[in-house]
Amino acid sequence: MDISNMRFPSALSVTELNQFIKDLLDLNPPLTDIYIKGEISNFKAHSTGHFYFTLKDEQSALKCVMFRANAMGCGFLPENGMKVTAHGRVSSFVRDGAYQLYCDSMEPDGVGSLYVAFEQLKKKLELQGLFAPELKKKLPKIPSRVGVVTSPTGAAVRDIINVCGRRFPYAEIIVYPALVQGEGAVASIVRGIEYFNLNNSADVLIVGRGGGSIEDLWAFNSEAVAMAVVNSCIPVISAVGHETDFTICDFVSDVRAPTPSAAAEIAVPDINELKQKFNNIVSRESTILTNKIENYRALLKRIESSRPLVSPMNAVEDKRMAVIDLIEKLDGCIGAITERKKASLASLAASLSALNPLSVLSRGYSAVFDKSGNVIKSVSDINVGETIDLKLSDGMISAVVDEVSYDK
Repeated sequence: MDISNMRFPSALSVTELNQFIKDLLDLNPPLTDIYIKGEISNFKAHSTGHFYFTLKDEQSALKCVMFRANAMGCGFLPENGMKVTAHGRVSSFVRDGAYQLYCDSMEPDGVGSLYVAFEQLKKKLELQGLFAPELKKKLPKIPSRVGVVTSPTGAAVRDIINVCGRRFPYAEIIVYPALVQGEGAVASIVRGIEYFNLNNSADVLIVGRGGGSIEDLWAFNSEAVAMAVVNSCIPVISAVGHETDFTICDFVSDVRAPTPSAAAEIAVPDINELKQKFNNIVSRESTILTNKIENYRALLKRIESSRPLVSPMNAVEDKRMAVIDLIEKLDGCIGAITERKKASLASLAASLSALNPLSVLSRGYSAVFDKSGNVIKSVSDINVGETIDLKLSDGMISAVVDEVSYDK
């Protein structure tokens, strides 16, 4: 559009002017396909999914917007201070009269977007504690079923099957055919991990693929795959790419293997080593059992040659002498106790005899009783003519009272 000789017939409204400027920008080919390099500031990810931000350099600033459809295709989350190269078109928003860059794609300046996305997700999951060693599950020592989530046609699955068959042919290999790159790979890998967990059909899982570019391995850097590995109840061995390749799946898995072949060697034991271990155990247990038998034989010999078994009557005689000795000691104790009791009884009898009123009668005294058998203690207790009994030391005398007199 040639605007050098343009003239406006009359005064324009603000809207007309803004629309004119917008048309000028939209119809200028260099501005419809342009790359802008700068530093991100005032970044905001709106709830609608749109990105709003400013690109700036040392002297100027440019407002930018990236709508949701394009933002979803951005391989990383923009951050303030990040230097990027943005592509899009320069246009104006009629209402505000301000021009801005309508961004449709963006790349980190000097660093690939995939690498930035990788570092961002790695940092996020690490802050959540998903790389912590205490979360790692122990691998079974002798698994009977090995689950493999990988491409059914790649070299990785053949390597895993060959190594497992050579090392431990008794383990069953169950392959879940999954897409490992391209569209749908993330969902396919997640379904494979969930399949084995829902059916409890494996003791250990190998998740991975052969080598490739970072784009080829990118499915294993997704957050969905990482969370599926973390939530797996079955221990997971990550075997993605070559030894120098690292993915998010490696960091969240229970064990990282440098290659699929190495994963197979980690997953199953070596049958020859197991046989050697079993032979060593059998040999060691046999030695222990032999030593115990020899010890018991020696014990039996000592018991067999002991005095009670060699001369049993000697033992009986020893016990008999011990019993006789005990009897003699018992008799002595009983005799001593009896004598002490006799002496105690004699002392008590003497004391009792001293207190016996009848012993007084033997010295010429008598006790007087009335006809009822009551002791007469005073002359006032008896009347003339009553019968009384006199108790002497050797008998009784009955008498009639003729006279009662009182002492003066």
